[in-house]
Amino acid sequence: MCLDLMTKYGTSPWIDRFPKSRVPDYPRQRGPLETDVAIIGAGLTGCATAYAMAAADVRVVLIESERIGRGGAGSGAGWIADDPGVSFADLQKALGLRPARRAWQAWHRAGLDFAALLRRLKISLEPHGSVDVATTAEQTLRLAREQKARREAGLDAPMLKPRAVGAEAGLAAPGIRARDGATIDPYRAALALARAAVQRGAQVFERSPAVRIEFGSRTADIKTEHGTIRANRVVVATGGPTPLFKALRRHFWFRRRYAVLTAPVPADIRRRLGRREAVVRDLGDPAHIVRWVGGERLLVTGADAERQPDRQRDKTLIQRTGQLMYELSTMYPDISGIAPEYGWDAAYARTGDGLPYIGPHRNYPHHLFAFGDSSHSATGGYLASRILLRHHLGEPDAADEVFGFR
Repeated sequence: MCLDLMTKYGTSPWIDRFPKSRVPDYPRQRGPLETDVAIIGAGLTGCATAYAMAAADVRVVLIESERIGRGGAGSGAGWIADDPGVSFADLQKALGLRPARRAWQAWHRAGLDFAALLRRLKISLEPHGSVDVATTAEQTLRLAREQKARREAGLDAPMLKPRAVGAEAGLAAPGIRARDGATIDPYRAALALARAAVQRGAQVFERSPAVRIEFGSRTADIKTEHGTIRANRVVVATGGPTPLFKALRRHFWFRRRYAVLTAPVPADIRRRLGRREAVVRDLGDPAHIVRWVGGERLLVTGADAERQPDRQRDKTLIQRTGQLMYELSTMYPDISGIAPEYGWDAAYARTGDGLPYIGPHRNYPHHLFAFGDSSHSATGGYLASRILLRHHLGEPDAADEVFGFR
């Protein structure tokens, strides 16, 4: 990636600032290996699933084509959200009241359980609620419809007046508060989950891409560059279909989100931006998510767009970084002139209704998938780990059907 004098492009601060001496070095997969479950993809979803399987006494192998946590996990916003990132009103329109409510309740429960797991594993996190804000007249109308839909479904949706949002988040705009949630360093969380999985008996291999998968009546064989893994179950946690699963690409749109971390905001400006405790998300399309990092830097994500060819990626990243800084300054005019320290992007896949597809697909025996999490929160990885474990054990919940392939 290109660099200029002020901004580091193409790498997230989570990865860039992690001490190089503490980066784990897992071996390449070599030779024949047998296991109950083989997981392809060691992002937050793959690492959480490896831990869930190992904690349930399932023999599990986790393989990653590059290095653990350096894809979507290490490029995330580090937000444990209590909703799936798609409006309840839109989800209800697409799926119906009961499935939409089940999806929201499952996501909220997963956020609470994920935070509890991280605390048990002594992984650092900071509790933070969130506020969905309306910054335009059109967004204000949508916010009112959203609150009405949630309340009629029996979901909590307390409305905040502009004065309350101003005190909370420095924005004179109406909003809906969510009291639960947290922020984390997503790269550290992925590494810690992988380490905890190993402690429970999981085997982890890096720089071991799956080059072919063959399945028979009872097992599947994963061919890596230097070996073979025979498994009763293959979990594919790569965020979206890889070239091995081209037939599934029709279910998704392929996009990139962009993120910026600012230089430190001066103390006198920080005091004018509210209590700075809530994660802020507006109702734009695409939405902006804004949170504080270390109490003095602002992180903003947004400017999502269709995935560009790799040859255009550097140029687009620089342009989107400037766009995000401008859009952030329209929300918080006081920060105008503050430079971005980091600008980076992350690829993701999106489904038609905005919910991830988690579970089996009839055309792929012995496979489970976790694709299409476009929520931009870390909650989806944990939710997927629980759904995948239940499918493997043959004990799916009724709510799991909402996240299946449709």
